[in-house]
Amino acid sequence: MSFESNLNSIQENIKAACDRAGRAPSEVKLLAVSKGHSIESIREAAEYGVHHFGENKIQESKLKVSQGPRSAEWHFIGHLQTNKSRDAVRLFHMIHSMDSMRLAEAIQENCEKQARTARILLEVNVSGEASKHGFRPDEVLDQLEDLNALDRLEIHGFMTMAPWTPEPEKTRPTFQGLNELRLRCEDAMGVPFPVMSMGMSNDYEIAIEEGATIVRIGTLLFGKRSYKNKQSKPPQNQTL
Repeated sequence: MSFESNLNSIQENIKAACDRAGRAPSEVKLLAVSKGHSIESIREAAEYGVHHFGENKIQESKLKVSQGPRSAEWHFIGHLQTNKSRDAVRLFHMIHSMDSMRLAEAIQENCEKQARTARILLEVNVSGEASKHGFRPDEVLDQLEDLNALDRLEIHGFMTMAPWTPEPEKTRPTFQGLNELRLRCEDAMGVPFPVMSMGMSNDYEIAIEEGATIVRIGTLLFGKRSYKNKQSKPPQNQTL
């Protein structure tokens, strides 16, 4: 199928999921996961009105940000090492994967050096899988209180990944859990956390029904990636 057909199908599904949840489609942002895809594919996406792109490798992102469409807004969605935080602060509109205070402090330091602020989502390991990064749900509130001291960080909300399953309905408890956590944090902190980055190619409709405001979709939009070596392959049975 063509990119246009893929995009139309996804947009129809987003609208249907919003209708089921009593939400407006405008509440949900499509983040095109462009990792592993060419600059030409990104430019084509921009021609069809897609302007939000997700990357997970700093080196690959440098080239894409410099040569990609000017309308593009770049989001970092992978595991971020502290020694890469300087580039991440410079390159990305939002970092979805802040998963430790050590990383938060590194981002703060680099923001100070660059006279910037960083838009941040806290990554939460709702499912408790050992293979995933992120804060435990029971420690998020304490971490938010500590993060108040880091004035260069703007905490906009939360990100999570559900366990991969061939039955998308089984991901619902993960998304429900993150939304419930968001509500508890808003009540305790007295501030909104409006951004909920959750849902991928396999389960984005369920995520929307449970409150997602950003869905991260790659394979359904661009098609399968061509990985050149084993190190660059995604985890088994897991796609974005």
